Amino acid sequence: MSKLNKADKFFDLSDYGRPAAQIIVNYLKHTTITPIQVTMLFGISGCIAIACILYHYYVLAGIFLLLKSVLDAADGELSRAINKPSYVGRYLDSIFDILLNLLVLLAIMQVSKVSVYLTMLAWLCMQMQGTLYNYYYVILRNKLAGGDTTSKIFEYKEPKALAGETQQAVHITYTIFNILYSFFDKTIHLLDSNAYKEKQMPNWLMSMVSCYGLGFQLLIIAILLPLGFIGSIIYFFIGYTILLFVFIGIRKYGKY
Repeated sequence: MSKLNKADKFFDLSDYGRPAAQIIVNYLKHTTITPIQVTMLFGISGCIAIACILYHYYVLAGIFLLLKSVLDAADGELSRAINKPSYVGRYLDSIFDILLNLLVLLAIMQVSKVSVYLTMLAWLCMQMQGTLYNYYYVILRNKLAGGDTTSKIFEYKEPKALAGETQQAVHITYTIFNILYSFFDKTIHLLDSNAYKEKQMPNWLMSMVSCYGLGFQLLIIAILLPLGFIGSIIYFFIGYTILLFVFIGIRKYGKY
């Protein structure tokens, strides 16, 4: 099941793993495997990719980064397929994402000898890019009838636990999520504070901004690693941030 109705879907550059995820989910939904266990698996896949980078197995690193993207889509797909939404799963997914992004860039730093300051800047840039995409995407999903609403436009209040999860687990994961993401969420909201008032994000704009989705970011890394451009990855994500202001400008001032 998609996060959007069929009529509202856009061409999402970061969602290439969805077809494979749906195949996996069609099998998993008849088993006892839970969405959170799938989230754990994508965390393991990301860790294997990091180890492969450190040991210079760049093709394998790319494969496990792409597998991580597939499993990242599969946990949400499974949750919707068995009709068991979870705030714990939603926050845990995001916590794994941001920490794995940092560890991937630190592994690249270790191999390429890029400075730690540029690496941390690249991580900040990478997170700002992903936050803009998620901000617009969540606005779209919350505005449309039938869209997935587990994610909120503003995550400033701890939600009440859903069936099958405890409030304590929600509290712990929400607190960690808020610590890790609040800076990025507030910064993007400051840069485009009126986006949530938009009646509907046009599909062509969402397709453009999807180049900032985590799946597409990981695809870029998976391609650059075996091509011998590991030393350029940090610099790429710093420079890639310029599009953030282009997309916000289009959203604010575009005629559509």
